[in-house]
Amino acid sequence: MRGQIILSHGSDSAPEATKVSALAALAESLGWRTQRPDYRADDARGFAGSVAPRIARLRATIEAQDAPPLLVGSSMGAFVSGLVSLDVPVAGLLLLATPGEIPGYARKFDLREDVPALLIHGWRDEVCPLAGTHAFAAKRRLPLLVLDDDHRLGSSMGMIAAQFRGMLDQLAAAA
Repeated sequence: MRGQIILSHGSDSAPEATKVSALAALAESLGWRTQRPDYRADDARGFAGSVAPRIARLRATIEAQDAPPLLVGSSMGAFVSGLVSLDVPVAGLLLLATPGEIPGYARKFDLREDVPALLIHGWRDEVCPLAGTHAFAAKRRLPLLVLDDDHRLGSSMGMIAAQFRGMLDQLAAAA
């Protein structure tokens, strides 16, 4: 077993969502353990109301691990993964379609500067405009892969999977 990966789905989604399911299957085929917390009950509280319960659920999942996990998140899952990385050790972050903020929630998106991270975003993201993610990545000098896709990144799973596999290979080599 190579390590642990926690994949967090977006709002109005589920642990069986296309992106997190495909990435979990890839990781498992390479010998990684995966978990996909179910945030649907948290999401029933609305966007701003779901953030704190999602953070608590993800944090508890991380704290139950033997070693810092790699966090993968999509949209709200990316937002929460970044915020959790500020307080709990993680091995890295793969963040897809990350919102810079959640309307009505006090904190803006952030992450620890010493955690390896890759941001992937769509040029045509109609939910989380690219400008905010681009500005954040530029300020922190983080790798940002921008694809010709929308918020769901549904046409880009091959490229996302290739980037994810590269991250997994790097983590395995560093272990």
